[in-house]
Amino acid sequence: MASNKEIVFITGGNTGLGYEVVKALYKSPRPYEIILGCRAVSKGEEAIATLQKEIPESASTLSVQQADLESDASLEQAVAAISAIHGGRLDVLINNGGASFDNDIAPHGRAMSVRDAFNKMWDVNVSGTHVLTQLAAPLLLQSSAPRLLFVTSGTATLAETEIFDTPMGRRLNASPPAGWPKGSAGPGMMAVMGYRSAKTGLNMVMREWARILRNDGVKVWATGSRPRGALDPSVGGETVREVVEGKRDGEVGKVVRRDMVQPW
Repeated sequence: MASNKEIVFITGGNTGLGYEVVKALYKSPRPYEIILGCRAVSKGEEAIATLQKEIPESASTLSVQQADLESDASLEQAVAAISAIHGGRLDVLINNGGASFDNDIAPHGRAMSVRDAFNKMWDVNVSGTHVLTQLAAPLLLQSSAPRLLFVTSGTATLAETEIFDTPMGRRLNASPPAGWPKGSAGPGMMAVMGYRSAKTGLNMVMREWARILRNDGVKVWATGSRPRGALDPSVGGETVREVVEGKRDGEVGKVVRRDMVQPW
């Protein structure tokens, strides 16, 4: 059944930043049909129950849709279900789902190979997100004001790999001591290499989708954050809500942070 509310689908909506985005939208006076994309439906239902206890009254409604970014079949079924329920329309797609497996690489983690860990990070953060966007694009084109968001990382900016005058800059960007093997912690750690690389790749995916959908009237962004390590996820949730509600329309095609445009 088609809804008069804006229809929002967010991957990874049951935890972390995704949950904070859902909360920010659920608190808004604007009415939304918020669909939480989750690998496990039970996790999404738990998140909804928690959120409804925190916010007893809302203009919006919540539902869960199973969606696994590593499975094309799962994503095809998710988009088909959303299309059937909501009259072939989607107003906002928030590509939030993602993961890091750098710490799982042997010998520091659970014995994943470098190749397996890197491939899994690109599969989840980039390939799966691109596949979902491709599948959902026809639904976005049925919206009168479609919006497409990619949640990237503050660690993905190439320009800020040359920052060394902050604690986080030194931790992320400093070179480790000479010799081998290199550690997974401390200055110059290797335990973020795959995730940073994948999210940098995601920035280009966003730019390409902004180019491809420009003449269709789809507004496209990525949202990031300063790589400080201690920024509360609720801040990121409010930033995404601002994008959804039109407060960052002057920065279409960019990576937006709470207080600035993130450099490339």
